[in-house]
Amino acid sequence: MAYEESLRSITLNADSSLGIYTGVPGQPGSPDPHGGKQYHFVKVTGVHQVGLGDGAGPCVGVLQNKPQGAGHAATVAIHGVSRVVSDVPITAGATIKVSADGQATSAGATAVVGIALSTTANAGELVNVLLTI
Repeated sequence: MAYEESLRSITLNADSSLGIYTGVPGQPGSPDPHGGKQYHFVKVTGVHQVGLGDGAGPCVGVLQNKPQGAGHAATVAIHGVSRVVSDVPITAGATIKVSADGQATSAGATAVVGIALSTTANAGELVNVLLTI
C-alpha cells in the first residue's frame, strides 16, 4: 500500500546500539546482512546522536537505514508513515508505544507514538505506523 504523504526524516549520528556492521548482502564475510536495527524506534543519546529506543524515554522517530558503525549517518523518520518491526501481533487502528527493544507494541492509552495502519499476525513482522511523536 502506498501513501500520498511523503515521509519526513532527519539525519543524526548512530551510537553503538545502532551502528552494527551487517556487511554487503551476498558477499563472503558478511556477518548478518539481515541484521541491524532498521525500522526500530530511536531516542537521543548524545549531541546529534541517536540510539535504540527502550520505551523508558521519549523517542524521536524510526531508523530508516542500517548504519554500519558508531558515528555513521542514521536516517530517522520523524513524521509520516513508517514501517516498524512489531514486538507482538498488532491490529490496524491500535495505538502504538515503544517496547524495551525499540519495537512497536500495543499501547493502550499511554505513551502513544503512533497508530497502526496495517495488521501483523506475528512478532517480528513489519507494521505500517502513522507517527504521532
